Amino acid sequence: MARILVTAGPTFEPIDAVRYIGNRSSGKMGFAIATELIAQGHEVVLIAGPTVLEAPQAAAFYKVETAQEMYDKVMEMWPTVHGAIKAAAVADYTPRHVATHKMKKEEATLVLELQPTKDILAAMGQTKTSNQWLVGFALETHDGLAYAKDKLHRKNLDFIVLNSLSDPGAGFNVDTNKITVIDRDENVVKFEVKPKVEVAKDICKIIQSKLR
Repeated sequence: MARILVTAGPTFEPIDAVRYIGNRSSGKMGFAIATELIAQGHEVVLIAGPTVLEAPQAAAFYKVETAQEMYDKVMEMWPTVHGAIKAAAVADYTPRHVATHKMKKEEATLVLELQPTKDILAAMGQTKTSNQWLVGFALETHDGLAYAKDKLHRKNLDFIVLNSLSDPGAGFNVDTNKITVIDRDENVVKFEVKPKVEVAKDICKIIQSKLR
């Protein structure tokens, strides 16, 4: 069986000692994928941002907080696995300057200078060997299919999973999801809204050839 890296959850990018920039990811999709892979007998390395979810006991579990911490741990573990499913919603930007104390509220408008975070998926695609495979996720509010296909090729992925935000019951902080999976040949498979545990099974079934 395969040794597989799964990422899940958000990242929190600190503004000061108590505040941060984050997103609405719960980590449920990534944890469901990790659980399904373990049920199939695979060895799973799970790297997750801040989440209240309990990791599967059989997983090698690493908790991180920031995009930089996620990048460091993923790139450390990436050479040790056969493939990866990157379901984490990593922040695209992080504050350039972080206060070491709690900033006091002022009447004046607060302006934050943001800088891009490292592109973890692109780095994985660039360093992927001929014996490795890589699955990424995309979440768009419009033109999702076109963007997902572009991301698939630009980041050297084997599959990309397009999440929906426009359908009821899909997206962040819910137990269901609606996905479309695209492979390197741009074959498209669409699914209806399902519980995330069932979505995880669908994803694993489509990439089954890579899991052997």
